[in-house]
Amino acid sequence: MKDYGKYAKPYLSAFIIGPCLMITEVVGEIMLPKMMSLIINNGVANHNQGYILQMGFWMICVACVMAVSGIGGAYFSAKASICFTSDLRKDLFARVQQFSFGNIDDFSTGSLVTRLTNDIQQVQMVMMMILRLALRAPGMLIGALIMAFIMNYRLAMIILVVIPVLGVLIGAIMFTAYPRFGIMQTKLDKLNSGIQEALTNVRVIKSFVREDFEKERFRLANEDLQANSLRAMKIVILTMPVMMMAMNVTTLAVVWYGGNLIIGGSMQVGDLTAFTTYIVQILMSLMMLSMVFLQSARAMASVKRINEVMRTKIDLTDEDAEQRERKVTEGRVEFRDVSFGYGKKGGDEVLKHISFTAEPGQVIGIIGATGSGKTSLVQLIPRLYDVTFGQVLVDGVDVREYSLKNLRDGVGMVLQKNVLFSGTILENLRWGNEKATMEEIRVFADAAQADGFVTSFAKGYDTDMGQGGINVSGGQKQRLCIARALLKKPKILILDDSTSAVDTATEAKIRECFRTALENTTKIIIAQRIGSVEEADKIIVLDEGRIIGIGSHKELLASCEAYQEIYYSQRERDEEVGI
Repeated sequence: MKDYGKYAKPYLSAFIIGPCLMITEVVGEIMLPKMMSLIINNGVANHNQGYILQMGFWMICVACVMAVSGIGGAYFSAKASICFTSDLRKDLFARVQQFSFGNIDDFSTGSLVTRLTNDIQQVQMVMMMILRLALRAPGMLIGALIMAFIMNYRLAMIILVVIPVLGVLIGAIMFTAYPRFGIMQTKLDKLNSGIQEALTNVRVIKSFVREDFEKERFRLANEDLQANSLRAMKIVILTMPVMMMAMNVTTLAVVWYGGNLIIGGSMQVGDLTAFTTYIVQILMSLMMLSMVFLQSARAMASVKRINEVMRTKIDLTDEDAEQRERKVTEGRVEFRDVSFGYGKKGGDEVLKHISFTAEPGQVIGIIGATGSGKTSLVQLIPRLYDVTFGQVLVDGVDVREYSLKNLRDGVGMVLQKNVLFSGTILENLRWGNEKATMEEIRVFADAAQADGFVTSFAKGYDTDMGQGGINVSGGQKQRLCIARALLKKPKILILDDSTSAVDTATEAKIRECFRTALENTTKIIIAQRIGSVEEADKIIVLDEGRIIGIGSHKELLASCEAYQEIYYSQRERDEEVGI
């Protein structure tokens, strides 16, 4: 827990004031039963109305101080716990943002969402409970015990028999509860992952009429969570009856034994009334402590899951980079005998002995069958993953020697899966350059063939995209993503099958823009259609992670059998549909 001290330090005053005010409230609770016993013994027994009014006034004063202390304690406890977990959540999110693709692959998205929300919430709840009860419950327990022994030590011995029994029971409950809460959080992860997947892909679900399948899958995950939640909550449910039974049995024993003492003349009625209240306070404090321990067990399961994220070793950093200040200035890309596989140990290699060079300003086409390693190859340039063997160099320098920021600032990338964010079109485009002027935005949007359809919207560039850009077509989304990348003015531009949803005429205009507006930018284009890359300076043909052909369109038609097969099959298909 020492790692969490930095989150408490800024709010140390709240962490101190809250419990101190709770102690003030406890002192009042300890005083009130004794004051009540004095009223009964000295005021009621002697019919002394003045004494009753005087003590009643002081009881009201104590109650008012208790109320103010209770409100203040609750406020500062809430402030401390909420601010603590807010800072923790911020750092947890920042940590996830630092993750490499490999780190993210180790956690499901639903699991990370649960850790950022539900697990943090559990920590907040138990911290608030601890701040309100950590001193209050022990203070009440010790104070009530002292007062009980002062009033009648023989009668107080009864509670000393009950406390160890309750301690053993609470310990057993804690031991059983901890692993169950951990399993419950894991099941919540699974449910959240399913919900996110279903909502993200709701259009696919509807188009394949798979609503019933998804409802059944959700039902199973929901019932699994329900069963495990009930299994964990049985422990919580068991705690209250155990504590109430102990309280009732102890109170009954005290009243029976104390009644005999009153009959024998060795105890006053007011003292027994006060003593019974102290017994209730002792048992209530034990009950509060048991709830703190129980909630702590659940929170510790959440803390463990938070720590898994916070202590995950980020496997792709620039800490050892020797040229951190260097920026990409030319855009020359070189692969030297590169092999790559996913997973911590490289796994099965998806790229094998890749070597080629892209000179500044060149257009490099990459073509190959699905699963041939095209996307994996281009992801190595901005270090989304690191090579397993070999080197990737940009401007003659190993990409691992750059700072990640400077390297990625020099690379514009339009991913295979086009992603737009909630907000306006203008806000999305400014992801490429937050300082871009409206004139620059329109120039690059026009270059990506996006300005025309954007200005046709009623609100133009201020049109709200909705979550994920739901109100634009696939082709429009691709063009907006290209415009966003162009606004970076990168030295290296990577297009990962980024014009697949665009018609051939529009694609031709985009390629023409690349030749003119991006003359000095190295362009690496992954495509399924040979027509998208046939004018490239160099075309790389991949098959099962290996380069099986490299050269211009004419050279490959003359020398590469696989390229010939792709070219003629596509031309035959185009002729059939009349293109």
